[in-house]
Amino acid sequence: MSKHVVVFSMKGCPYCNEIKEMFQKENIPFFDVDIDTHKEEYDLFVEVTNNDLVPALMIVDEKQKSNAEFLAPDRDFTSLNEALILVKNKI
Repeated sequence: MSKHVVVFSMKGCPYCNEIKEMFQKENIPFFDVDIDTHKEEYDLFVEVTNNDLVPALMIVDEKQKSNAEFLAPDRDFTSLNEALILVKNKI
């Protein structure tokens, strides 16, 4: 798999925990990035998407890192199931 998923999440967020559990059930590898610990990276995501909701997702192509795809709640998906389907179709 040449693409990987980054989950921007925050401690205590039930939706963040749920999407990570969904990815684990589906055997979708992901990197969990805590938005408090990695504030600068998350701030860039917010700037690009104009959205500061979590869980926020980024799909990075190992071969073309500059072509990362950003998936933000309420902008690109309205439910965690929809987010799961989007990710599965993109990786």
